[in-house]
Amino acid sequence: MDWDQFPHDVEQRLGQLANEMGQGGVEREDPARSVMAMLGDRWSPLILLVLETGEWRHAELRRVTAQLSAEQAISQRIMTLKLRALERDGFVNRHATDDVPPKVSYLLTPLGLELVKGLRGMITWLNDHRDTILAAREEFDREA
Repeated sequence: MDWDQFPHDVEQRLGQLANEMGQGGVEREDPARSVMAMLGDRWSPLILLVLETGEWRHAELRRVTAQLSAEQAISQRIMTLKLRALERDGFVNRHATDDVPPKVSYLLTPLGLELVKGLRGMITWLNDHRDTILAAREEFDREA
């Protein structure tokens, strides 16, 4: 992009932003993009928050997330896909016993615990600014 078309201070800030974005990666699978997308989906943040409380078996985790969510219950397939994605990124450990049938449970990794800490910080910020956000929405909707 030709940065010369912008005022110098804007050009400088846009260049810095481009560098920051490049450090996090520009590909769809780069963590800066894929993990942020995961945090924006319907179920993953709730799954992470529940797993913060301890180790959970698949069916129990599914039942608890359904009780805590304002959404309809998560399907077994979607729960499995979300858990696999969280495991793939190193946020969740899957533990299977040698029993027949095997008992499978899930637990946050240290990396997952760090992620939840950041997620809780975002939730706290959103709750602290809830009234301001709702007022902005009302004003926007009135003018739209």
